[in-house]
Amino acid sequence: MTDVDLSVDLAGLTLATPILTASGTFGYGEEFADFVDFAKLGAITVKGTTLKPRLGNEGIRIAETPSGMLNAIGLQNPGVEYFLQTILPRIRELPTNIIVNISGASSEEYGELAAILDKADGVAAIELNVSCPNVKDGGMIFGTDEQALTEVTKAAKRQTNKPVIVKLSPNVTNIVDMAKAAEQAGADALSLINTLLGMDIDVERRRPLLGNITGGLSGRAVLPVALRMVYEVSRAVQIPVIGMGGAATWQDAVKFLLAGARAVAVGTANFTDPTTTMKIVAGLREYMEQNSFSHIADIKMT
Repeated sequence: MTDVDLSVDLAGLTLATPILTASGTFGYGEEFADFVDFAKLGAITVKGTTLKPRLGNEGIRIAETPSGMLNAIGLQNPGVEYFLQTILPRIRELPTNIIVNISGASSEEYGELAAILDKADGVAAIELNVSCPNVKDGGMIFGTDEQALTEVTKAAKRQTNKPVIVKLSPNVTNIVDMAKAAEQAGADALSLINTLLGMDIDVERRRPLLGNITGGLSGRAVLPVALRMVYEVSRAVQIPVIGMGGAATWQDAVKFLLAGARAVAVGTANFTDPTTTMKIVAGLREYMEQNSFSHIADIKMT
C-alpha cells in the first residue's frame, strides 16, 4: 500500500488535506463537531463577516432546485466584533486553519475589516467575497468590474500580512480577465466559483419565490461551469486556485485537482450530508493508493 501525503501548501498555509469548506455552508465549524474530524480538513471558511451586524434579506431566502439550491440570505451575521470576541475564542483551537470570509460595501470597508482581522490570533487567512449576488450595496460590482476588483484587493492587501484569497464571481464575461486583475492587485490565492445568479417562480402565487427575487445558485448543477472556469484560470495565473462549486464526492474533488486546483472547497453538499468532507478525504486517499500516488501533487491531467 502506497504511503500517501495529502498535505498542501496554499499561499504559505500548510493544509493537512486539500479539502476545505466553503463559506456560508459550514457555519463557524463548531456546528459540525459531531460529524467531522477537523484535523482531516485543510481549512474551514467561516460564514461571511461584515463590519456591522446584518439581519439579511426578508422573505423566503432558500429554495431547492433540480440538482442544487438557490439562496438569498443576504449575509446575515453578527458582525466582526462579535465574531472576534465571542466566536473566534471558541474555534481558534480547532486543529485546522480558520479562513474568514469578509464582505463590504466599499473598498474602504474591506480594508478596515482586513486590518481588524490582521491582529486576530487564530485567523489563518482572509477571503474576500466580491461576488455575492444578493447584496445590493456593492457586493456585485466588485466581482464584475476589473478596476473595482483591483481596488478592493489592494485595499485588503495594504492592511494585512495574512494571505488574501479573492473569491471570484462566475457572473462575468471573462473569468480569466478577473483572475488576472486580482493576481496583479496582489491576491495570494483565488477561490472559484461563487454562486451563479438565478431565480425561481412560484406558479401558484405567480411571483418570484425568493423574497429577494434573485439568489445564488449552488450545488451539483454548477459543477461543469466551475470545472471549466477553474481549468481556464489555473492555466492563466501563477497563484494557487481553490476550486469550488458542486463538489459532493471524492470524484468531484479529483476533477477539480485535475483541472488545476490546489485545493477543493465543499459547500452545498454539507447541507445534505454533514459528513461529506470526511467521505471525500477518505475517497481521495483511497484513489491515491490505488493509483500509487504518493503526494496530492501527483494528481495531474494526462
